[in-house]
Amino acid sequence: MDTKQLSAEAIGLLCRLIRTPRISRQETEAATLLQHFMEHECGLQVSRHANNLWSIAPGFDTSRPTLLLCAHIDTVRPTADWTLPPHEATQRDGRIYGLGSNDDGASLVCLLQAFRLLSLLPQAYNLVFLASAEEEISGPNGIESALPLLPHIDVALIGEPTGMQPAVAEKGLMVLDVTAHGRAGHAARNEGDNAIYHALTDIQWFRTHQWPLVSPLLGPVKMTVTIIQAGTQHNVVPDRCTFTVDVRSNECYTNRQLYEAICQHVQSDVQARSFRLNSSSISISHPLAARATQLGLQPFGSPTLSDQSLLSCPSMKMGPGESSRSHTADEYVTEQEIHSAIPLYHTLLDGLSF
Repeated sequence: MDTKQLSAEAIGLLCRLIRTPRISRQETEAATLLQHFMEHECGLQVSRHANNLWSIAPGFDTSRPTLLLCAHIDTVRPTADWTLPPHEATQRDGRIYGLGSNDDGASLVCLLQAFRLLSLLPQAYNLVFLASAEEEISGPNGIESALPLLPHIDVALIGEPTGMQPAVAEKGLMVLDVTAHGRAGHAARNEGDNAIYHALTDIQWFRTHQWPLVSPLLGPVKMTVTIIQAGTQHNVVPDRCTFTVDVRSNECYTNRQLYEAICQHVQSDVQARSFRLNSSSISISHPLAARATQLGLQPFGSPTLSDQSLLSCPSMKMGPGESSRSHTADEYVTEQEIHSAIPLYHTLLDGLSF
C-alpha cells in the first residue's frame, strides 16, 4: 500500500470531514461519512455505538496484548473571528484551513491510514482503531461509552496535535463550583455579612497556594478562578457568592485527593463536577515510549486534556499539527504534516512488542 496514495486519501477525507460540521453532540453526519469511507473505501469491518466508530484488525487473538489507536471526530464551535469559512476546507500554500483540521482531523485520518498499513502484516499485538465522539466536552456518549464494548486495551496511542512528538504525561482536569455564604443586609447601614468578602479570602488561597508535589514533566498543580457571581442590586449586601475554579492536576495527585485537601483549606462550600478526568501518563521505559525515544522523538508533558483522561491503561499522545492552533480562528494543518505522520506512525508501531 503506497504511502503517497494513503496521504492523498487522508487529505481528501480530511477535507470532506471539514465540510461536514461535527460540533460535539452533533457528529452524526460526520460519523456516518467516516463509517462509509471505512467500510466501502477501506474494506474494514466497522462497529458503531452512538457516534463512536471502531474497527478491529484481522486475526484478533485473546492471548496477545491489545493496542488502541484513537482520535476524535468532534470539534469545538468556531469563534467569531474566523476570516476564512470554517467549513470549506480552504487549501492554500500547502495548508488546509478549516474547523477541526488540526484538532483533531489530521490525527484522525492519519491514524486510520496507519491502522490500515499495520493491519497488512502480522503484529505481536491486537490492533483496534477508534474514532471517538464528544471528546471536546468529555461527554458521556464519547469514548467512555465505547470502551466497555471494546476488547481489553493494554496500551493506547491517542492522536492529538503534538507536532508528532510523544506526550508521555497529560494534566487532568477538575472543575469546582464554590459557594461562600453571608447574610443579606442594607448596604447603607452597618448590617449583613458580605459573602463576597468571604469569597475573596478563599479566592486568594486558590491564587497563591503551592502544592508540594511537582511533576518533572507536568510541573505543579494549577488552580485558576475563572467565573465569579454575586449580588442582586447595588444596595443589598449579598448573602451568597459563587465562583468556579479550573484545577489542572498532575500525576502526583488524584482529583479526589486534591478535592479533599481543598475542602480542608477553604471556608466556602466546594462541589466538584466530576473526579473522572485524572492526569494520565506512560512510563518512559514502556516499549511504546521507548520506541519513540529510539526514533529521536522528544517526550514531553502536555497541559491539555484528551481522551487519555478516561483510559485506565498506559497511554501516549502524539499526532500531526500543533496544539497552539487548536480552538483558534483560521485553524489549519499542513499537507506536509499529514505526509510525514502516516509513515512515522507506521515506523513507531510496526513490529512493536509489549
